[in-house]
Amino acid sequence: MTPSAKRRLPELRLSVQYPGGKDGAPTRPQLRRWVRASCTTPAEVTVRFVGSEEGRSLNRDYRQKDYATNVLSFPYESGSRLSGDLVLCLPIVASEAGEQGKSLQAHFAHLIVHGMLHLQGYDHETGRADAERMEALEQKILDTLGYPDPYA
Repeated sequence: MTPSAKRRLPELRLSVQYPGGKDGAPTRPQLRRWVRASCTTPAEVTVRFVGSEEGRSLNRDYRQKDYATNVLSFPYESGSRLSGDLVLCLPIVASEAGEQGKSLQAHFAHLIVHGMLHLQGYDHETGRADAERMEALEQKILDTLGYPDPYA
């Protein structure tokens, strides 16, 4: 395939923040790959890896749930251009991966894909049909990335 025949990827501006530390967190190239697989429009995304305290505070302030959660999505713009933030709580993700018998990398990949779909308007909490549609898309994207079905 000649360079001009390659499929042109949409523009992606990716910012990665590690205030919770980099221990166990995915690399920037991994994140770029997962984000790209999850979004076919130009996008500006910030991925932030936090500790339990910040994760809990954000979940409490924005979702009125007083506990740290694995991933939070903050969409700002969707449509022809996507803009938003993903916040992943490192201790929660690591704990879940161990409890679920998944590799940490596979769990991070799933949560990035899951969060990116939320940024694009998918919602699994509005009804069973919406949840099934979102889960099927997650499974398809993760399969193309070489990861197993996270719901199996």
